[in-house]
Amino acid sequence: MEAVLVSLLPYIIGSAVVPLQIIVGLLLLKSPKQGLFKAIAYVAGMTITRLLQGLLFGFILSRSTTFADGSSGKNPIISTLLLVLGILLLIAAYKKWRKEEDPDDPPPKWVTTIDGLTPLKAFGIGLGLPLIAAKLWVFTLSALATIAAAQLGQPTSAIAYLLFILLAESLLLLPILMRILVPERSKSVLIQLSSWLTRNNRPITITISLVFGLLFLKSGISGLLS
Repeated sequence: MEAVLVSLLPYIIGSAVVPLQIIVGLLLLKSPKQGLFKAIAYVAGMTITRLLQGLLFGFILSRSTTFADGSSGKNPIISTLLLVLGILLLIAAYKKWRKEEDPDDPPPKWVTTIDGLTPLKAFGIGLGLPLIAAKLWVFTLSALATIAAAQLGQPTSAIAYLLFILLAESLLLLPILMRILVPERSKSVLIQLSSWLTRNNRPITITISLVFGLLFLKSGISGLLS
């Protein structure tokens, strides 16, 4: 179990630091009307989608005969997913550097309408975001493939995936907890953090995409050649 969690760390960190999902969560949280409920609904939507992805693709991957050797490091499915993820991240870094549009980024007008969303619509955004963001898809599939390859058994595999979801959403859950525990003090902090992330979205995305892109590309190529 410990070895699997270590193997999942790159996917956990990569999923957690995607700027788009954090910015949306913070914008919802600092909404003047029902901000806390909107943020909770948003995270709940993302969680449900990831659970459904786990049920469907976890079952498929666990039944794959490719996992017969039980090796997570040299599994061709994992290596292929890492290769694809590395390429996607490097493309994203290049597009951000060239100031081109990233398909995972929402239209600017969409972001400006967040304050007017209801909790139900925020829930819908949470449901949809993991489905339309290609990088989140590959992070999740890579995590599921790693868990399936370890052949931990159904209960332990389920726990490992739930931990992946929890940690991948940690940067969404922490501001919500802050808002609940210290509501007055958190308002200014959340506004400043949201503004900083929005202002520095481009350099953050370039750095994260470049670092993880090179890491996953190297791991994918090494796995396929080994």
